[in-house]
Amino acid sequence: MDVELKEEERLDDLQCGGLKIIQSPRLFSFGIDAVLLANFARIKPGDTVVDLGTGSGVIPLLLACKTAASKIYGLEIQREMADMARRSVMLNDLEGRVDIIEGDIRKADGILGISLADAVISNPPYRKAGSGHVSPSDARAIATYELKCTLDDVVNAASALLKNKGRFYMIHRPARLADAICGMRKAGIEPKRLRMVQPFADKKPVMFLIEGIKGAQPHMDIMPALIIYGAEGMYTDEIYGIYGMEVPEHGG
Repeated sequence: MDVELKEEERLDDLQCGGLKIIQSPRLFSFGIDAVLLANFARIKPGDTVVDLGTGSGVIPLLLACKTAASKIYGLEIQREMADMARRSVMLNDLEGRVDIIEGDIRKADGILGISLADAVISNPPYRKAGSGHVSPSDARAIATYELKCTLDDVVNAASALLKNKGRFYMIHRPARLADAICGMRKAGIEPKRLRMVQPFADKKPVMFLIEGIKGAQPHMDIMPALIIYGAEGMYTDEIYGIYGMEVPEHGG
């Protein structure tokens, strides 16, 4: 389907099944964290999935390409972002599987319904409100700072949306790991898998990926670290694989 691009918008190739995504440099463009999170999530055939704070809709699009989920909802509070994501869904003829909804994460259960989802996924704002001088109306600030929702808001929304034994997936900064684990347990989501993400093998982590299961028993597996770059500054073989790219002969 042909979709009209607005001023400053561009069309990017997601390098997955021929899918394209509309992005705007004035708003918030997705990064490697969204790609890693979509790959980390274990989505089963027939699952109903909710992406909290979907932004440009990149995670629903990637999940539609990479998984056999039957229905994927993307919830986004910013009208411009939700409109852009919705047009990307139309562009890729995915209206039957992907539904972008404009709404507040803090009201997610009322918008979508309690115990609706088999899996909830979120790439939330990383920084606490008040940790920088930002405009509360700026799209980039809303995506980066906890201006419209906190980490606990995201976890509590996930718990309400998930079926019993449903799975929650999130990426965040290491400084917030204790907050994430405590918040998940308080909300009845037991942390089950944790993977740190490092830029290089000899550098400290810059992100973590976590999986939790609603109503599960305590036990968490610590996975080997995910290394983004090799010694020569090129992607590692695993990152090339996540992006669906061929590993260069001199890479890895």
